[in-house]
Amino acid sequence: MTDTPLLDPGIAWFLLIAFSVLWISLGIWWGRRGSGGDADDYLLAGRNIGLALSTATLMASWVTGNTTLAAPEVGYTLGLWGMFGYALAGLGLLLFAPLAIRIKRVMPTARTSGDFVRLRYGRLVWAVFLVITMVYTAGFLITQGMGAGLLLQALSGFDYRLGMLVVIGVSTVYTLFGGMRAVVGTDFIQSLLIMAILVVVAVLGYSHFGAGEIYARLASDHPSRLNLLLPAGLLFAWNTGLFSMGEVFHNNIWWSRVFASRESVVFRSFVFGGFAWFTVPIVTGSIALMALAQNFEVPQVNMVFPIVAAKLLGSAGAMMVFVIIFSSLTSTLDSLLASTADLLAEDVYVKMLRPEASDAEVKRAARQIVVGLGLVTVLLSWNYITSMYQLLLFTGALVASTIWPIACGLYWKTANRTAALLAMLIGSAVGLTAYVLIAPYCAALLSASVSALVMVVGTRLAPETFDWRTLART
Repeated sequence: MTDTPLLDPGIAWFLLIAFSVLWISLGIWWGRRGSGGDADDYLLAGRNIGLALSTATLMASWVTGNTTLAAPEVGYTLGLWGMFGYALAGLGLLLFAPLAIRIKRVMPTARTSGDFVRLRYGRLVWAVFLVITMVYTAGFLITQGMGAGLLLQALSGFDYRLGMLVVIGVSTVYTLFGGMRAVVGTDFIQSLLIMAILVVVAVLGYSHFGAGEIYARLASDHPSRLNLLLPAGLLFAWNTGLFSMGEVFHNNIWWSRVFASRESVVFRSFVFGGFAWFTVPIVTGSIALMALAQNFEVPQVNMVFPIVAAKLLGSAGAMMVFVIIFSSLTSTLDSLLASTADLLAEDVYVKMLRPEASDAEVKRAARQIVVGLGLVTVLLSWNYITSMYQLLLFTGALVASTIWPIACGLYWKTANRTAALLAMLIGSAVGLTAYVLIAPYCAALLSASVSALVMVVGTRLAPETFDWRTLART
């Protein structure tokens, strides 16, 4: 922790209150713009999101507290490969683009990723998939709650739990009242703020020290950080790319964006969102290299970005970091809350508990779930963990096992349901074992590789016939 606050407490309070009021007001206003008010309007914004909003919400949802706090962490510890390797997480959005248009066409009335798994592979695979999804979601929620607490603690000296409670509370309130419309609308503004301020911080930082000076000092004092053949860095990069594919391919955040967007824009929005996202870890990671080059004291690697920006740019830098991280945390938390409420309302409440539930009851259940998830996030985040990224790498061992069952299930008519089940189970088991016994950086890589092998071999040995029209029967 830092011994002295990086931002004057009065300024911190002003920013905290101002942006909390702004996001809540905008979220409620956007929610009221919905002309319908039914479950589809609340959960999927009427299925009519255009290109600009769709791209912005994808980019903002993927710019998480992990991107702005953990990307500099791995840049600080692994150097160039930490920076470039983390940027490969953008591949998840890019590679999901063709799947997104396929999903939109074969499942025009679906609401969740669970709908696909249940209809394609049956209820047993569906149950395993839901368990993996909820474990991942819990880990993701924890990291966002932790990031919120660390933000105020690093910048203003406020208690960790204060920042965590405020950010979670703000996201929960406007998601509760505005649903997906509130999420998409606030994400649009948040994405613009994040990109604009990141560019300003990077330009000011490098103009102050100079890229040549930074490179010379790194080459002299930390040559391993510039080594593009660093084994740990290469392993990290491969693992991150596959991890991101698992995160995007399985998670209802991205499936809900597919269902909420117009068919004419869904492919382009994932492509544009992925390319826009690439720049964020590059910029935040490069700021970590400044810290190494200047030998800044960084007591905790989670806080490289706020500490360095404040030291480079003073109070203005600390204010910029506050806005970036506050925006990135709320934009991800609202997406997690909305998409998970969508998943639980549709796949658990309706499909398991109340098949006869009316549209109004589904909407009411979703809103109750949003509040419940907010409370659960507070409880899970009450005490912070040293490394947020280590926690995400753990969940990567699980989600990477879902890549091939989902991709094959969308395009391969003979994909075997037993193979899909074993691919998820065996892939997850191998990934978790690798996480513990080998290295966290290789968990997703081995999980995805084993899952692919099981899926392909199992289907080749026992092909099944699937009627694609089944996916439209949601």
